[in-house]
This record gives sequence, structure tokens and C-alpha cells, in this order.
Amino acid sequence: MDINAVRTSYSRWAPVYDRTFGAVTHSGRRKTTWQVNLRTGTVLEVGVGTGMSLEHYLPHLSVTGIDYSAEMLARARARVERLNLGHVSELRQMDARDLNFPDASFDTVVAMHVLSVVPDPERVMAEIARVLRPGGKLFIVNHFRRESGVLAFLERLAAPMANVIGWHADFEVETVLREPTLRVESRAALPPAGMMTSMVFAKS
Repeated sequence: MDINAVRTSYSRWAPVYDRTFGAVTHSGRRKTTWQVNLRTGTVLEVGVGTGMSLEHYLPHLSVTGIDYSAEMLARARARVERLNLGHVSELRQMDARDLNFPDASFDTVVAMHVLSVVPDPERVMAEIARVLRPGGKLFIVNHFRRESGVLAFLERLAAPMANVIGWHADFEVETVLREPTLRVESRAALPPAGMMTSMVFAKS
């Protein structure tokens, strides 16, 4: 996927994201923030979008959010101000392939519905692993390609339109399993209809 296509696509999505894709992904967002709230310390949310998850983190955490889309971030900043979310320490525009943070900066990293959106997802995974502290946890929620059935057929049809719709419909789960310092701890299908998958990784 081309980075300029990502920028263009999400500038179009920004005004309607919360009521469309954001509504579909509600269960994964709540499950993930509930899990993260059991932890302490610093959190990086990669691809924070319009900030729909930010109000669900508890105040004992210090949350930083990054996104490539200026339009999405503008809505996230407005949400933080409107809801007075003091636990959100920073929202920054940034390319997830080149995270502008030192090594081992965060206790927890969250990446929800972002890895099938970005160019070079393997590079993004490497950057996430770099900024995550040893012993830290990575929480991923994403759609992954199905191997059979009607939905698998539809995913293959949609695959060539990635630059238009803004994500890879046929994204392979193996793409997030290649980072050698990250070990899968759990994996679960999410509603609706198991369209999304929740994964938790630990960094060695």
C-alpha cells in the first residue's frame, strides 16, 4: 500500500470513521483497553485514529498516541480536550515505520486495526518491538485473511482495491509473527462473526 494513498484514504474516512468502521470495531477496542488497564506504566497506541479508545484507558496509565493522518489526529485531540483526558500525555503525527522514540520507551504497545493499513507492516512490527521494553506486552487487533468460505472469496476480490478502501482485505496473519523478539501469548476471534482477531505478544 502506498503511503500517499493511506493519507488520502484516511482524510476521507476521518469525518465518518466513528460511525462506520469505528462502530464495527467496538468490541475489540473495549476488550483490548480492559486488558491494558490491568497493566501499569506507559502505553503507546500506534494508529490512534480519532482517539475512540482513549477514554477507555484508566488514569493510572500514561498514554501516547500516534497516527499518520492529520485529520484523524485533529479529531483525537478534540476528543481529549472535550473529555479532559489527563492520562493522554501526547498525540503526535508520525509514520509507524519510523517511530521517533528511543529504544525500550514503553511498557505496553497497542496496535488496533493498523497493521493491514500501513505500507511495510513487517517494518512497523520491528519498530514496535524496538520501542517496547523487555518484558512488555503488545496488543494487536486486526482482520486477517480467511482461508475458505464466502468471506475469503470477497477478501480476494477486494485485495486489488487496497489503495482505494484504505486497508488490505487479504492481510496474512504470518506478517505479524515474524518479529523474533515477540512471542504470542494468546489469540482469540472477536465479534461480529469472528471478523477480527485479538492477539497478545510478550517481548523477550
